[in-house]
Amino acid sequence: MKNQNQSFLAFFSKVIFAVAYVAMVSPIASAHAASGLPNSIEESTNTQELKVLAKSDDDDDDDDDDDDLPEVVKTSVFKDISQRANVEASSLRVLRAEKTTWSNSCLGLKSDEVCSQVLLPGWQVVVAGSSQAWVYRTDESGSVAKIDETSSQSVTATILKTRTVNEQISSRVTTVERRSQVLAARTTTASREDEANINAVSRSSTISAATVNVTSKKPGFSLAILQPSGSFEEVIARVSVKGKRGKGYLKERFLGDYKYKIQQKAKFVKGLKAGDRIVVRLYDTQNRFIGYSEFECLSANTAVNLILSNNPSGYKVVRTVYGLDTNFDGAIDSGSTTYDYFTQVNEQRVTFLRSSQQVNVSQFQVEGLSAVASRSVYPASFSQGEYALVQQSVSASSSNLAAALKAAPSQLVEMNEVSNDSTFDVSQKMMEYREVGVANGVQVKFSDVSVNHWAKDFIAELAAMEVIEGFPDGSFRPEEQVTRAQFAAMIAQAFEKAKVRKVASFSDVSSRYWAFSAIREAYQAGFLNSSGNQFKPTQALSRLEAMLAIARGLNYTVTGSTEAILAAYSDATSIRSDVRSSIAALSERGIVVNYPNIETLNADKVATRAEVCALIYKALVSKGEVSDISSEYVGRGSKTEIESRDDDDDDDDDDDSKRKKPKRPCNQGIGNGAEGCDPGNSRPHGGSNDGDDDNDDDDDDDDDDDDKKRSPNKKDD
Repeated sequence: MKNQNQSFLAFFSKVIFAVAYVAMVSPIASAHAASGLPNSIEESTNTQELKVLAKSDDDDDDDDDDDDLPEVVKTSVFKDISQRANVEASSLRVLRAEKTTWSNSCLGLKSDEVCSQVLLPGWQVVVAGSSQAWVYRTDESGSVAKIDETSSQSVTATILKTRTVNEQISSRVTTVERRSQVLAARTTTASREDEANINAVSRSSTISAATVNVTSKKPGFSLAILQPSGSFEEVIARVSVKGKRGKGYLKERFLGDYKYKIQQKAKFVKGLKAGDRIVVRLYDTQNRFIGYSEFECLSANTAVNLILSNNPSGYKVVRTVYGLDTNFDGAIDSGSTTYDYFTQVNEQRVTFLRSSQQVNVSQFQVEGLSAVASRSVYPASFSQGEYALVQQSVSASSSNLAAALKAAPSQLVEMNEVSNDSTFDVSQKMMEYREVGVANGVQVKFSDVSVNHWAKDFIAELAAMEVIEGFPDGSFRPEEQVTRAQFAAMIAQAFEKAKVRKVASFSDVSSRYWAFSAIREAYQAGFLNSSGNQFKPTQALSRLEAMLAIARGLNYTVTGSTEAILAAYSDATSIRSDVRSSIAALSERGIVVNYPNIETLNADKVATRAEVCALIYKALVSKGEVSDISSEYVGRGSKTEIESRDDDDDDDDDDDSKRKKPKRPCNQGIGNGAEGCDPGNSRPHGGSNDGDDDNDDDDDDDDDDDDKKRSPNKKDD
């Protein structure tokens, strides 16, 4: 496996280097050539320069794996790209292909399916269109062909960035050439000062090309409201989000009402993931519903334009145009996929149109955007699958919507005024509107969690995120002890990690057990261990075990001095040597929460529901998935949370692609039902990590005692 990873890195680095090479060399060369080498990646795809993408300098001319790529494999990859990106196969070309051996039946990619650990010969193929690239992994015959999303995005982003750099360099070089011509006309000998200036420009151009930042990996979006012509001066945009969770979505959550002047833009940052669906309902200043759109957050910052008709009150059609905006300039990156479609409102019903043939397109052409095409371009999730919207008529209103989404603008919350360069923190807005912004049936206030409870905000926000739930009687029972099964349920809902080991069968967890699925998921993701073939689901969980579960599941390691970090805790000497670094790793990321004494770890104390909520939320903060909630009980570490979040940015895209599909909530205090409902009573579920496998046997005697604490009508399977 190690050799395979090294091989892949070498393969991938050649492609990235080649793209950067073309970016640096082509513009500089064009400044000194009579007629030109290409000034963009798109032009260079038909020149000798791009051959470096198919062959590295250290390859022999007679030993090119690209020539050996079976036609059936090429056809399989091209077919998948054509269906995925709606491009003609004739416009695609193989940049590089290399034989390899994959470590498992999933081709070495993270997958929800069970992957057999058998070596599988195959191919690694890089394909390019005019300005977009795809990295594929296949078996020998091409019958299995899977896209490597992360690598594809990186290569595509590099192409887009290098194109931008090329254009900038070409412009600067052209300016230098013109200046040189003027100087030459004035005198046959350029002054040393002018020569120095010209050289400085060339040097800075080369440096800028070499130091391009590939892409932003923080999904967010800029939203502009446009109108080619008409009498509208202002419009209200009501923004909400359906969080991506596996193959499904969480319930719609309100993000605020925003008053725009036509042509204004606003940025929405933080708290979003690739695949999240953003919903925008449009109103005029008299609060009349005039338009609706949904779009998908892309892997990086997204530029979104909503275009109104000339008469939005009478012609309730909205054109949505959006795409990647990796440099945050508010414009869709040149050469990236541009999604372009129309939505039509009829009272409270919304239709996503397949084409523009039903639309008066002259009313939606805006300067700077592409002309209206006859066929709409939707993201794949909008046009296929269970959650497709194309040619569907959906309701813009529902009794299940959040209170703020059913009320008139400004009725429940204040209007957000948009000015030039306004920026809004999505996760902060979620918390600000939490009580009126969550869907009907999502409880965020509990009868036994007072306004002064130390963990109130942690509990409320996790409940709003549908990670945890309360009990039918309206309580949360924050001081109740947590069992391993309960902790597994919380973990399965909060974190989306790839499976790192095969599923195990536990003799004490039947397929009918309420937390069966959650236990399997938490175990496969590496959060929880077992004792032989037993999981011990009803065993109480200590604070140490809960912390170790998070550290191991998220692969956190300490970067500072373990002993210096742990010195902040008065009882640190009670932490055994083999796990000290894991606790230090959490502490320096701001994840250790100690109530009521910040200086006391109380590692052997049984964890409560409130304590586990605080730990899980702080872990989500460390990953950059939610905004921080300040607490006087967060243990002291040597790293700021901002630094910790930056360290983990590279993991976000991988994590975001593994969300679990939401299942029906059972409202039994158990976490949001991803594991199913607890049949028989209303006891909440969560769980725990056992720390080390070896220690589980020591706790066998505790099972009977723990069972006695269970509700009398609860039966084990």
